[in-house]
Amino acid sequence: MDHSPSRNSAPAARGVRLVQKVSSTRAFGRIAPHVVPALDRAVHRLTRGKVLLSARMLPGLVLTVPGARTGRPRTTPLACMPEGEVEGSWILVGSNFGRPGHPAWTANLLARPDEAVVNWRGRDIPVRASLLEGEDRDRVWAAALAFWPPYAAYQRRLERQIRLFRLERR
Repeated sequence: MDHSPSRNSAPAARGVRLVQKVSSTRAFGRIAPHVVPALDRAVHRLTRGKVLLSARMLPGLVLTVPGARTGRPRTTPLACMPEGEVEGSWILVGSNFGRPGHPAWTANLLARPDEAVVNWRGRDIPVRASLLEGEDRDRVWAAALAFWPPYAAYQRRLERQIRLFRLERR
């Protein structure tokens, strides 16, 4: 069997690099938060949890966690970085597309870390969230930058440190 790269791998790699370059821009940071989550929510709902458009570029999940102040369920489609071989741990990067404030979902996870549920590949999975700090955060941040280089551009624009969370099955 031939295992050489297909003819389509070079154009696909160029496409990924182009998306990464566009994702790193301030304009993308202003527009994407209003467009990407809305499209993801609509497609996710229409496909009964089977498809996230943004997951065509990065793995994605849908996080549901009670609001920090209201306690009402808040649902947010997010890019994620699965950890390990078993589908039981994910890293979430609170980049907020490089915008100044922390995304609201991070405050919700800080307030209610044991009440989160992710929809991963159409299945609801109860998870426990932990904010990463110290050496663990440094190690995961390096992996996140290798996984999606635009995170570095986001961090350079910010005065705040981007929050990283590990979600593990409960």
